[in-house]
Order: sequence, then structure tokens, then C-alpha cells
Amino acid sequence: MSFQFIAADLAARTARHLYRRQHLIEQSEAGRVKIDGHWYYNFSSNDYLGLAQSQALRQAACDAAQHTHSGSTASPLVTGYTVSHQRLEDYLCQRLGRDRVLLFNSGFSANQAVIQTLMRHGGQILADKLSHASMLDGALASQARLKRFAHNDVAHLSRLIQKDAEDTLIMTEGVFSMDGDKAPVQDIVELASEANALLLLDDAHGFGVLGQSGAGTIEAGKLSQLALPLLMGTFGKAVATSGAFVALSTQLYEYLINFARHYIYSTSMSPLMAEVTLASLKLVHKDQWRRDKLTENIQLFREQAISEGLPVSFSDTAIQPVAIGRSDKTLKVAEYARSQGFWVGAMRAPTVPEGSARLRVTLSSIHEQDEIRQLIRALAKGLKDVC
Repeated sequence: MSFQFIAADLAARTARHLYRRQHLIEQSEAGRVKIDGHWYYNFSSNDYLGLAQSQALRQAACDAAQHTHSGSTASPLVTGYTVSHQRLEDYLCQRLGRDRVLLFNSGFSANQAVIQTLMRHGGQILADKLSHASMLDGALASQARLKRFAHNDVAHLSRLIQKDAEDTLIMTEGVFSMDGDKAPVQDIVELASEANALLLLDDAHGFGVLGQSGAGTIEAGKLSQLALPLLMGTFGKAVATSGAFVALSTQLYEYLINFARHYIYSTSMSPLMAEVTLASLKLVHKDQWRRDKLTENIQLFREQAISEGLPVSFSDTAIQPVAIGRSDKTLKVAEYARSQGFWVGAMRAPTVPEGSARLRVTLSSIHEQDEIRQLIRALAKGLKDVC
């Protein structure tokens, strides 16, 4: 029989406590989810600003549905590019101070499109070791040589750069999805400029949250298009819709729409989703109270977690990993938290490096402070019992 490795690989994952399965969300409301008939406070969502359950966004979706098609019906270079898409792109250009914006159906495809297209003639890619899988997979599928520098290690990156030696793309995240820490973007920008390299920033977890008005890492760091020529952001986290964008110069835009296969041969984002996303982006800009509440919740979590002796990282973002190490122990602590009514993600290899399994607590402006205190007590009790 062919493909015998399938059963063997699944058995190996199960034996190492790495097997994964879906969890059906039967209902959801204001920071809670119902799974297998039980309600849990949801501390695994990337809905950092609580917009997914907001009445304002629900109303925007209802309004948009009255005059917008649900499907684009074609790729963007055929008949799939509509006024709804253009309105969303124009708004992002204005907000981000960029020449052009391209829309994608996911951040994964956006990163793959940029990396594989721009490196189609070879060159080298220098990526932070903890860059998202979409970035690393895109690099491996390109014609370029991939080198990975130690996480947030600017000195290591500097040693890898060969000034003007060949076409070089540097890649990092604004906020790292598993550790919650931020990249030293200003230092990386300076290195990229000195080496005449392109810099790609994946700001999936910073966009909507960081910066005075939620424009992300570029606003927080005052990064112009010249300083940061390639910006990728997603709509499925703080913006609470779906899809992604790449903000870039006119020349790079023209190159991608002519050579990026992920863009050319994919049906466009739903025009209805584009309208709802635009409405959500305006709420992100307007509702400063959401970022203020999130900041308060992050501060409370860290103060209480440190007080309880939880092994938290130095993250000051909505992503708060609780390091445990072993996958089996991480699963047991997550199961205990669920028994107390809290849903927390157990992150294990290959999502995180071997031996660094952790609970990935994600905070939102929708969480009440008493819920956070109860969660911390449950995690402290679970860790004490298991570890």
C-alpha cells in the first residue's frame, strides 16, 4: 500500500503529545465561546480590540449586504476588482502613507506572493529565526538562498549582510505571534538601508493595536515608505474580518500585479468583506478606548501573573506566553484551565521550537479584569499541580 507514512506520522505525533484537532465553536459572544456544549472565557482569540462581537461592525455588515455582492466571481485582473476593493485600498494608502496597496485573501498568500515574486531571479533572504511559517515557506519556495539570523539579534543580522553583493530581502515580524515581543525595527531599517536591501515587515499582530491611532508598527516607529518599502498586515486579528494587504511603492505594486501568481490566479476577496473591513478600519481609528482598555488588561495580566509566579515572558503586547517546556505538561495545564472555564491555546512543536511548549494567552479589550484575575489563579493552580 502506498502512503504508509501517513499512519506512521500521525502515530508519531500522537506519541509525542503533538497531535492536533479542530474544536468546533458552537456559539460565541463577548469574549466567550461554546465548545462541546460548555461555555469558556476565550483567551485564545486574536480579536484584540473586541470588534468581532461589536454591534457597530454587525450593523456595518448588514448595511453593506444591502448594496454589495458577496462574491467577486473572478480574479482581480479579470473582472474581480470592484469599487469596494478600490475604496479599501485607497483608505489604507491614506492611513499608512503608502503609494499603493494590494489585497489578498490571507496573510499566508500575501507573504508568499511578495517573497516568491521578488526573489524569482535568486538573491538572498535574511529572516528572523522566529518569522512566521508563511514567510519561511515562501523563502524556501523561492529561487533565493535563505539564511536565518538569531531572534531579534541585530548584530547577527549585520554579520550576514553583504553590502550590495546581491539582491537581498530582509524579513521580520512587527510583533511575533508566539512570543509577543517586538522586533527592533528601527535598527533593522538602518541595516537594510546601508546594505541597499529590501525590508519586508509582517505586522499581522501589530496592525490595529500599535501606534497612536492603531496604524501599527510603522506608526509607532514613524516609518516611511522609503524606510520600510514592504508592509504586510492582516484583517483577521485586530480588524476582526478576514484577508490581508501589502502596502508598497508604485513600482513594486506594478511588478507584483504582473508576476505574483498568488495574486493573479486567485479569486479576489469578497467585495462584501472589503466593505465590512473598511468599516472596521474606521472603528479601529476612531475607538481609541479599545486600545486603552487593552493596555490596561495587559498591564493587569502581567502584574498579577508575575505576582503569582507564572513563567511569563517580557512581552508588553496582547500576546502573553506562559512557558512550560514539555508538550504533555502544557496540555495538562490547558486542560485544567478548561475545567475552570477558560480556553487557552497550548502551543507545541512545530509551531514553536522543540522544548519550548507554552500556553499562548491572548488578551482583548473585551475581557473584564475579574476574568483575567480568575484566569491567572487557574493557571497558577494548574501549573502547581502539574509541574
